[in-house]
Amino acid sequence: AASYPPLEGAPKESIRNRIAYFPECFWILEEDGKILSFINGFATNEKDLTDEMYDHPEEHDPDGKWQMIFSVVTAPEARKKGYASAVMEQLIRDVRAAGRNGIVLTCKERLIPFYARFGYVDEGVSDSTHGNVVWHQMRLVF
Repeated sequence: AASYPPLEGAPKESIRNRIAYFPECFWILEEDGKILSFINGFATNEKDLTDEMYDHPEEHDPDGKWQMIFSVVTAPEARKKGYASAVMEQLIRDVRAAGRNGIVLTCKERLIPFYARFGYVDEGVSDSTHGNVVWHQMRLVF
């Protein structure tokens, strides 16, 4: 809740459902039992991230060719320390090792340079209307 505006953040129940359906698709950096940063999303054979995916964790396909990213979160007090980058680098290693085609995420325009540092390519404005903001779809192909 501290990391996203109310219309963009996932409610606790949604996070619980995601953990129940795809616990292997949570990458978490913690220290002394406190979560500092995490990334989550599910795998699918769909090539593009859609708004419907956020509310349907049961659509996770453990053998899916694309890893979708739903959330990249860092606790406010832990920002600017490289934690999100460390989690992203681990996610990329794990998804590549799993044999997937790549990773897809959506982000606000101001975050395009952050994700581009990891090799993601901006595919332009997404069809997403999540949170009533403009999102860019980015893709990292292995």
